[in-house]
Amino acid sequence: MESCNVMVKGIVQYNDRYLVVEKWYDDRIGDPYQWEFIDGRLEYGEDPERGVLRLIEEKTGVQAEVSKPLYTWSYMVGELWNIGIAYHCIATAEGVILSEDLNEYQWITREEFAKYITNKRMLEDVEKTDLW
Repeated sequence: MESCNVMVKGIVQYNDRYLVVEKWYDDRIGDPYQWEFIDGRLEYGEDPERGVLRLIEEKTGVQAEVSKPLYTWSYMVGELWNIGIAYHCIATAEGVILSEDLNEYQWITREEFAKYITNKRMLEDVEKTDLW
């Protein structure tokens, strides 16, 4: 049986800073908390742009608008194919109220991405965009 998850990622900008959130991954690894952009799975049949805005608001309380799609990605976990679309989103304000599944947040500059984001493939994808 073939199975697929459709994911979205919101790279949220407010003025010259970008929102990163710290979420728990696995207590079996050295650093179970990792910094990420807001991401998650779309609901079945959900429009990707509406979905990324829903996830941003649910996870951070931030109201935003989609600026443009930035890049796509995919990976396999067993028989499950995960495919994703990353969006550049503009926040209307910088106030954040984190959902319970997130540990912390920071508004960071573009130059600080590598200090927080440890996923090298994600950093390479972001660098290829026309975001800057």
